[in-house]
Amino acid sequence: MSTFLYRLGKSAYTKPWYFLTVWILILGVIGALLGVNGIQSSSEMKIEGTESQKVLDMLVKELPAAAGGQASVAFTAPDGERLDTPERSALILKAINDVYSMDYIINPAELAAQAAAAAGQAAGADPSAAAGGQTATADPSAAASQTDAAVQAAPYGPLIVDGAPVPGVMLSADGSIALFQFQFTVQQTSLPSSVPDNVIKAVTEVEQAGSGITAIPSDSLKSTPSIGSTEAIGVAVAAVVLFITLGSIVAAGLPLITALLGVAISVGGAFALSNIVHMNDITPILAVMIGLAVGIDYSLFIVNRQRRLILDENLSAKEAASRAVGTAGSAVFFAGLTVIIALCGMLVIGIGFLSTMALVAAVSVLITVLLALTLLPALLGLVGERICTAKARSKNVASANKARHGFSHRWANATVKYRWAIIVLVVLVLGTAAIPVTKMELGIPSGASANLDTPARQSYDIISKGFGEGFNGPLLLVAQPNNPSDKISMETLGKLVQELQMHENVTLVSPMGVNATGDIAIISLIPKTGPTDTKTRDLVQDLRDPASSLASANDVTLGVTGFTAINIDMSSKLSDAFPVYIGIIVILSLIILLLVFRSVIVPIKATVGFILSVLATFGLTTAVYQWGWLHSLFGFDTGGPLLSFMPILVTGILYGLAMDYQVFLVSSMREAYVHGRRGNDSVVHGYDLASRVVLAAGVIMVSVFAGFIFAPDAMIKQIGFALAFGILIDAFIIRMTLVPAVMAVFGDKAWWLPKWLDRLLPNLDVEGDKLIAMLNAKGEGKK
Repeated sequence: MSTFLYRLGKSAYTKPWYFLTVWILILGVIGALLGVNGIQSSSEMKIEGTESQKVLDMLVKELPAAAGGQASVAFTAPDGERLDTPERSALILKAINDVYSMDYIINPAELAAQAAAAAGQAAGADPSAAAGGQTATADPSAAASQTDAAVQAAPYGPLIVDGAPVPGVMLSADGSIALFQFQFTVQQTSLPSSVPDNVIKAVTEVEQAGSGITAIPSDSLKSTPSIGSTEAIGVAVAAVVLFITLGSIVAAGLPLITALLGVAISVGGAFALSNIVHMNDITPILAVMIGLAVGIDYSLFIVNRQRRLILDENLSAKEAASRAVGTAGSAVFFAGLTVIIALCGMLVIGIGFLSTMALVAAVSVLITVLLALTLLPALLGLVGERICTAKARSKNVASANKARHGFSHRWANATVKYRWAIIVLVVLVLGTAAIPVTKMELGIPSGASANLDTPARQSYDIISKGFGEGFNGPLLLVAQPNNPSDKISMETLGKLVQELQMHENVTLVSPMGVNATGDIAIISLIPKTGPTDTKTRDLVQDLRDPASSLASANDVTLGVTGFTAINIDMSSKLSDAFPVYIGIIVILSLIILLLVFRSVIVPIKATVGFILSVLATFGLTTAVYQWGWLHSLFGFDTGGPLLSFMPILVTGILYGLAMDYQVFLVSSMREAYVHGRRGNDSVVHGYDLASRVVLAAGVIMVSVFAGFIFAPDAMIKQIGFALAFGILIDAFIIRMTLVPAVMAVFGDKAWWLPKWLDRLLPNLDVEGDKLIAMLNAKGEGKK
């Protein structure tokens, strides 16, 4: 491998424009595809096979109108005033009629007309012809009377205009808040982007001068997650670290150019194929995160190695670049391969949107590795001998002497000397940080945990104040008779509604209707608790229980769907998959590190260290984003459940990146051992050689990921925090502190490998010994 990469690096250095042209052409093709295909993404996070998704799929097939997504808008009046004045009521009514007249919005009046026709046909005509098989409302004197009684007893009622209730609008008891709930003909993820924008434009027309009305759309009408300006701060910090580490603007600029081009190609390529492959809104942001961090780090390792070869061994820039690609490039290749394998391991879980995220991120890493091994040496060829200034060359001898007794040397000696104390201290500290993991709750962040100044949070709080938290997360129930030949009568539906209304965690139950054939009934249910509350999750489980008294007494099966139920099922599915994925990661870790380091102890040590860092990372993330510790420091107001797919996603990414540091740091120790150093001397010498660049790489990754902590979207905040602190813990506590201490405990035995296994394993030559032997035999590389 090292010999092949050496030749590749020399070819790219010698003929830079060939390689530059290829990458520029690739970028041009991607740009052309973007122009033709456009960009398509959605917020959909669907998991096939869950109970809520099965019900939703059935509704899409049998009752498309009932399968659409739901949204709401809250209207508020100034303090101490009411909305049901003639002028304000007229403005609200006009806005609502404008919304109902839009495409993709269900108009209750039209639906009622269809329902009446369908009900009549169901009674005496061909049922299959009834309103195209759409819903038919229940008899108001039966099931609906239960809802009327519940509404009359509740501290809210309908908004009355000209003596008639406005469809879909409820008014709080003090008249200061009106809630407009409506339904789309399809799920929000399938809506054209113009529809939510048009709805928001229509409802905000009530805010005309002098009306005093404020319209606040719900979280379901929010825009796509975006990258804010704070991410640029992370890149700026990375640039400063590169300059300090590499000593010149030219050298520092090359990793940045390579990383930015990698992001442009990977993210642009993902967008170019987005009309073929369904892509979640978070997917490209994740690719930007990983592409920037990994792209800068991998290029840094190679450029730093080239400069060390020039300064320490007096090689020409050409030969140093070729050797750097052959040696550090080998480590980059296997480090990148580790990240790719870890990300592709998510495919085993079988969750569609997560698999897409993993594949896009894996391709981003692959492109980054290819750029580091081809484009970077081409750029180095254009720079030539200017990669090291004359000043840097003249100062090299003095700085090298100082380095032998610098901070890294003293730190390595300290970790070796006090190894047992360090091991115990690290385990205690990270074990304590991991304690909150036992209380970790997963879900999809709702308006309840959005910042106070956002429309999503304002809408959530206003709805909760006027009507109760449950109105922020309605459930959609589907009742079907246990005997397929039976029908759901109006009497059965009325009894079902009445019994549902008696549940301790139910605020309001509304019969939406039955289908034309009478074997499917649709019911809307409003819980008392919010969408992320554990009591709401318990309610969903109670309703689905086929052995419950409710289902048994009415001889029906109840299915539950809706945005809240979908999120509950998604979190449960991902929670169950997480231990499986951890097991996959552990097995992969042992196999890959066994191949790279040809040791039994090193893979076990590295894997245990990674598990410690991951548990501590999720413990800190739980304490901050769920419990709300230090919330003002990290730019949010209220804690809530952690993003349901975050643990799996972050574990995969952190594993790959943690193994980067493991490869670069421990391979340097192994190189010292292979070249004749023994015991603690090999640990300290290897640490001296690699610690500076590993430290710089860790600071860069933490800086890039930390920039996303202050993004406007709550989901991006959590991912950015977990990755930033995960790298902080793994790079600085595990790899640069715990690793040398543990290596010192085992000494030369750390490299023990049974002879029979030594014969079986291929020699990957990560250290580049074969390459050095070949070059020494030929006498190449000197100026």
